[in-house]
Amino acid sequence: MTTLPEICSSCGLPVELCVCEEIAREQQRIRIYTEKRRYGKIVTVVEGIDTGDINVDELAKELKTRCASGGTVKNGTIELQGDHKKKVLQVLQKMGFPAEID
Repeated sequence: MTTLPEICSSCGLPVELCVCEEIAREQQRIRIYTEKRRYGKIVTVVEGIDTGDINVDELAKELKTRCASGGTVKNGTIELQGDHKKKVLQVLQKMGFPAEID
């Protein structure tokens, strides 16, 4: 008896071939900018990520690892300690997100 593969409820393809997350990544309008906070600290902010389609916590963890900095997720935006605009842009573009620096 063979088992049928699981089918994605959104696109109707088998789960192994599902492209829903890739399509969701391409439709994002991500903005990367820096802010000056208390005591002159610089914070890199990544906003515009649709939290319904993308796991923001996993993405934040990946960005913090790649930038070797601390950070947090607040209200669907990712905040990284320090000025990491260029590095974040490179990482997001490699992951398939269309990002832009402000």
